[in-house]
Amino acid sequence: MKILMVCLGNICRSPMAEGIMQSKIEKNNLPWTVESAGTVAYHAGEQPDHRAQKELKKYGIDITHQRARKFSAYMFNEYDVIFTMDASNYIDVMNLAKNDAEKSKVHMIMNIIEPDKNRSVPDPYFDDELYTMVYEMLDKVCDAVIEKYKLKTESVS
Repeated sequence: MKILMVCLGNICRSPMAEGIMQSKIEKNNLPWTVESAGTVAYHAGEQPDHRAQKELKKYGIDITHQRARKFSAYMFNEYDVIFTMDASNYIDVMNLAKNDAEKSKVHMIMNIIEPDKNRSVPDPYFDDELYTMVYEMLDKVCDAVIEKYKLKTESVS
């Protein structure tokens, strides 16, 4: 299974989600991959925000190897599931989908644990105090993603 995490600039939330999920994939010995992208190219080529790196480092997760990139329509073909961090990201990604099959891959990530609430993962870029809360939200939802999709992938194999 290939997972894509998407936020706005691909330097805070989605790199954190990628790092957390990668850590959980490794701990669970899953044959999955996870990557991230942003809906805009403001930070293309840059490392994740230093505050995101610092927050994840507290939990032994290193995201310094990641580089920001912009979401493109070809990514629908590359990934099995695409998780967006908020409604704006969701709309931007859905607007690039060409058909129902592509649309069916896109989900707001918090809907995994709070179905149909469309709760956003807040963008911590302008508020240093949010990084810990974002970590906690993403840590919890990544566990739920593994539980949900692990069952699906096991039943397929």
